[in-house]
Amino acid sequence: HILSPLNPHTTHITPTRQLSQSIKMASALAPPVKELFVAASEVEAKTKFAASLPSININKLSMQWLQVLAEGWASPLTGFMREMEFLQCLHFNTIQGADGSRTNQSVPIVLPCNTDEKALIEGKEAIALVYEGKIVAILSKPEVYDAIKEERCSRTFGLHDAGHPYVEQIYADGDFLLGGDLEVLNKITWNDGLDEWRKTPTELRAQFKEMGADAVYAFQLRNPVHNGHALLMQDTHEKLLARGFKKPVLLLHPLGGWTKADDVPLATRMKQHECVLAEKVLKPESTVVAIFPSPMIYAGPTEVQWHAKARANAGATFYIVGRDPAGMSHPTEDRDMFQKHHGKEILAIAPGLATLEIIPFRVAAYHTGKKAMDFFDPSKAGDFMFISGSKMRKYAREGEEPPVGFMCPSGWAVVSGYYQSIAKK
Repeated sequence: HILSPLNPHTTHITPTRQLSQSIKMASALAPPVKELFVAASEVEAKTKFAASLPSININKLSMQWLQVLAEGWASPLTGFMREMEFLQCLHFNTIQGADGSRTNQSVPIVLPCNTDEKALIEGKEAIALVYEGKIVAILSKPEVYDAIKEERCSRTFGLHDAGHPYVEQIYADGDFLLGGDLEVLNKITWNDGLDEWRKTPTELRAQFKEMGADAVYAFQLRNPVHNGHALLMQDTHEKLLARGFKKPVLLLHPLGGWTKADDVPLATRMKQHECVLAEKVLKPESTVVAIFPSPMIYAGPTEVQWHAKARANAGATFYIVGRDPAGMSHPTEDRDMFQKHHGKEILAIAPGLATLEIIPFRVAAYHTGKKAMDFFDPSKAGDFMFISGSKMRKYAREGEEPPVGFMCPSGWAVVSGYYQSIAKK
């Protein structure tokens, strides 16, 4: 697909397509979204029917993926992947629609099952899915197939090493996968004090329309917002205005599903994001904060395509891609898993993302003279200081203040308080 970067001097993306600057065209281009919830008038009857079916229990991770499917983030998927969808995803990072068109789907969304569950399921027309003792969905025309764990991991992550947190979960699951169409009985809530931030793609599209947005630019994150992040978002806003958009809206969209143990918890991140808006580091009147329900899988360039596709389904027309998106340290070697520039390069040419324009990440660092975050200028490298994630965590654990201008004070207090609390444990 064709991209037109906001920075005309950026050379690593070749412009070949431009999005319309009208709300009408943006709406027309937006990919169709299909929710998988049972109609309110049918919930009672479907619930009774589900109670008559054989059932299997699903864990929290699978429940999070069920929410992703039910709300339409992975449209046009109609349920957990069947084998042919799974293979298309692994080999092509896309799935083929009934009309022959291909939609990006780089991350497998599958339901694991074991030998006993396989025996229960085979030959059945439908089964019920149960989470924490409650029937949550009907899965129709179930299809059980081999999990091919080593191949799945190798193609998705580029490795199948123990030590990668999501790979470990795949190997801990049963040796089969279960696909089928979903009918989800009720809206999914977690009752953790954060449900007000959980908005479906349909709800977000309606909110953008109500705000009169003629451009929506999405920022995916799983970390606290520092002023370098904010600088990029502010710069994007100004460039969209300069291009003629009248009402650009930022979708600040923290990932809210499973993350590895050493990531900052969602509740802490949401509290920090509220501080960023309260201190008006970002403009509250043109920012929508919502939780993206997907689990994190740490698959680098493969996963960043999923992050972008899901935001397109929510109505985003622009996507800010970061440096080393969805990356992490190699589980067994002293290096990063992925080349830091590969995520943005792959996303620029990824198939099946026709409605999105990709905004490449510009590196920001702390400018010692300005005492503020600024875009890094290699010709003046001596004026800059890079504050890595490990350095930020060290500041926080030890109760040390970072350089003035690195993060808003109230937001830093939240981050520092969290790291000091775990240091005491």
